[in-house]
Amino acid sequence: MASDKDEIHENLIENFKPRLRELIVVQQVLNHLHFIEAEQRERIAQKARNEGDLAAADVLITAVLERPHADGWFRAFVDALENAGSEYAADLIQVKLPEPDVEAKNDYCVKLIQILSPSLVDKMKTEDVCRQCFSQELLTQTDTELIEATTTNQGRTSGANELLRKIVRNRPGWFSKFLNILLETGHQPLYHELTGRSPDCDMHDSEDEKLKEEPTGSKAATGESPAPDESSDSVQFMDLSVTEDPQNEATDLFAGASTESRELPHSQEPSQQDGTDSVAAAKSSEKADIVLRDYQMDVAKPALEGKNIIICLPTGSGKTRVAVYITKKHLDARKAEGQSGKVVVLVNKIPLVEQHYSEEFLRYLKHTYKVERVSGDSQLKISFTEIVKKNDVIICTAQILENYLERSNTGEDEGVDLSDLTLIVIDECHHTQKGGVYNHIMMRYLKQKHKNRKLQLKKDQKQIVPLPQILGLTASPGVGGATKMEKAEEHILRICANLDASKIMTRSLGEFKKDPRKIVVNVEDRKEDPFGDVIKKIMHAIHAHANLSPTCDLGSQNYEQWVVQKERKAATEEDQTVRVCAEHLRQYSEGLNLSNTIRMCDSFGFLNKYHQEEIKKKTAPDEEQKIQITNTERFLFNLFKDNKEELQKLAENPEYENDSLSKLRAKILQEFSTREAARGIIFTKTRRSAIALSQWIQENPKFADVGVKASYVIGGGDQSVVKPMTSAEQRDVLTKFHSGQINLLVATTVAEEGLDIPACNFVIRYGLVTNEIAMIQAQGRGRAEDSSYTLVEVKNSGVAEKECVNEYRKQMMNKAIDKIRALTQADYNKRILEFQIQAIMEEKVRMTKKKQKGMKNEDPSEIEFSCRGCSKDVCTGGDIEIIENMHRVNVTPQFRKLFIQRENTTLQERLLDYETNGYIACKTCGQRWGSMMVYRGIDCPCLHVKNFVVTHKGKKISKCTKWSELPVKFSAFDYAEHASQVADSSDDDETM
Repeated sequence: MASDKDEIHENLIENFKPRLRELIVVQQVLNHLHFIEAEQRERIAQKARNEGDLAAADVLITAVLERPHADGWFRAFVDALENAGSEYAADLIQVKLPEPDVEAKNDYCVKLIQILSPSLVDKMKTEDVCRQCFSQELLTQTDTELIEATTTNQGRTSGANELLRKIVRNRPGWFSKFLNILLETGHQPLYHELTGRSPDCDMHDSEDEKLKEEPTGSKAATGESPAPDESSDSVQFMDLSVTEDPQNEATDLFAGASTESRELPHSQEPSQQDGTDSVAAAKSSEKADIVLRDYQMDVAKPALEGKNIIICLPTGSGKTRVAVYITKKHLDARKAEGQSGKVVVLVNKIPLVEQHYSEEFLRYLKHTYKVERVSGDSQLKISFTEIVKKNDVIICTAQILENYLERSNTGEDEGVDLSDLTLIVIDECHHTQKGGVYNHIMMRYLKQKHKNRKLQLKKDQKQIVPLPQILGLTASPGVGGATKMEKAEEHILRICANLDASKIMTRSLGEFKKDPRKIVVNVEDRKEDPFGDVIKKIMHAIHAHANLSPTCDLGSQNYEQWVVQKERKAATEEDQTVRVCAEHLRQYSEGLNLSNTIRMCDSFGFLNKYHQEEIKKKTAPDEEQKIQITNTERFLFNLFKDNKEELQKLAENPEYENDSLSKLRAKILQEFSTREAARGIIFTKTRRSAIALSQWIQENPKFADVGVKASYVIGGGDQSVVKPMTSAEQRDVLTKFHSGQINLLVATTVAEEGLDIPACNFVIRYGLVTNEIAMIQAQGRGRAEDSSYTLVEVKNSGVAEKECVNEYRKQMMNKAIDKIRALTQADYNKRILEFQIQAIMEEKVRMTKKKQKGMKNEDPSEIEFSCRGCSKDVCTGGDIEIIENMHRVNVTPQFRKLFIQRENTTLQERLLDYETNGYIACKTCGQRWGSMMVYRGIDCPCLHVKNFVVTHKGKKISKCTKWSELPVKFSAFDYAEHASQVADSSDDDETM
């Protein structure tokens, strides 16, 4: 006989059964539910596989309610629900109920997803959204793996359906997170569909209201909540009456739910903060005051007087806070004079836009001024020009401002003028040199300044163009590779001249200065390296096959340069034996470097994957099509195959691991064992090594025992073969590092400069030394008390010697700054003016050459392209057209006969007018040629010039990696003509 408590629990489960059926993911709950016998569990699992979760959930609940009950059965059921990611179901049966209006509003959100699911699954980039949902805890690890498997096996649409089915089962509050994820992953159109407005509309007029309600769409569309007694068949959304039966759509989300269980009330989600604007902005509703330390106030003084300056303070000393203070005082002063102020804060990395916006500028200025941020990730629907007009402070990537300055200059479109701005803050201003975008912007400034100077001499005040104040921020201007004090001084003065700085301001931090202890860890060569010996044996065999005789050490940087030169020369000479051998030698050289830096198993995995990809290239999608395999390629494939087993066996033997990894292991264990709360960063050279080191740490139980929680952060550019991190992914990792969920970050140089990384008590540079600027940036990451800075040597890296050179350069830089600051203002101004006039003259010469080069009168048909893999003639420049001044495509029927098309999900990208969904390869040899782009409904094979040997007027060009290097102007893509041809072709097909 059941106890009274058991009967209460049974009644609770029975009462909530309709809701539980919707919320339970049967298989995942079964994995954690052990009081049901194995045979019965298998029957329930089988029903879930055959008929879906809703049908199986009935059987599962019946099994749970079956008497007699085991001791603790109810608690076990609750735990199983929570562990399976069905926390909301667990809350219901424990009577942890949301408020009625909250529950009704949550049901409304579920209904909204049901109604719009066809559009969502069609347009959603499932992999990106899934990754972010997992990081925001809307999905469990099991959910994520299932969605990824569904996407891989059944396609993106099925994966998206599975994702939506999972997220609607979450506790109330999931909808605002999902909206935020759509924004972060570039799904602004979907956000618009769900909310009824663009995310950038009237950003500041309603800053404290937007994105804080679930769902915002009902308010945006109707201005009020739907009445609770409205019919569930006529949901009003975006002024659109949904006349279809929403229950048909519900099938996708609840896989066979009954009509009764799908009837959901119509009301709004509760108003709640979702953190979309920024975490920092939500920290306090009170006005935040900016308080500067004495040294910060000292360096700010000239800027507060309206002068152009550079502030040079170490990483972590609060340069950005000083910039916020100067910005506020600048705007306050202009307001007091009855004038408007306009401040643009320029950064050189996309993640810095959000960081400066949320952590500093919005936090301190939002109560007084309108603050906005724009980057390549923003995808705002209104132009940058309008954003500048409507806001007081704009944080953006420098390239965006440069683009709009150029638009204004050419008159092509409404742009932005320097005279529209009153203050420009340039972060990491040491990049204002050579051909950098900062320098392009400042060159416009300098040209106008000197025009104004001439007008002043003529006393023509009417034509003088007002220019903004300039504030540069840097931790280190560097010495530009100088070996003598004179050249170091000249380098820094050039940066000052480029920024039109009247002073370079620096101060001792006094009691706030935190210099980390510096440790250099030397390593010993392996006594035995059988894994490396096998790789070298393979490389020697390749040398013999191709008659190559290298004169430098295998795996060294000189060797890699030698191999690259051999490959280029062989490609132009159509020597496919040497070319393909050089390609493979480059990979083996990388394998040697990996085995010296990280684990041998990582090196083996890299080489094995490369060979699998190469063999895959030789397999045609169409079985009737045969791709040629040359004798050399067959030799190379067999060479790896013959040595694969030995390499794999050696890679699994820890006895032969490199000493650098052993020293790194010891150092990490020491830091986490001797510190109360260790937090550190490991800097490494490549993306591949960052990912591999992070994986090595996560897989080693010794690290877990001392509390290490590691992750990696790498760059977002696509110049590497390793898939880049999106800014959203970078932000997610850094947020977890801030909160302590991660306490060890493995990073490439992306984390050295600018990114706001919290106080670390140890920094390790693992076989990575670049220049004195990077060294100072990396050392500055160790901001906590008693922090350490460790340099771990890696074979062939020469890091110890390079670090000594950087220390010398750092001292030289500090002395050079002191010498510059000791100049009289007259002498300083004279030298600055000389450098500025020189820079303007050099720019004129450069622009003249560029115009001459831009006069591309060469006949495109004189440019010939042949396959880099087999030397087969492919096309001429006359066959190539250009889309949006960017994409070179060949849509001729002759070209289509020469390539095969392969699907590649990593290439898939969908933008406004075009999408890429795979790559094209040579039908003869399998060499990749480019990607398949669908432009406004037309298939356009897009060529990547690096995959071809280019011949100009009969002369082969040995190195051509960018289209801009070719002295020819291709004709513009005629969309109307090609669209007409496609339409005619379709008509012909229909009449046949």
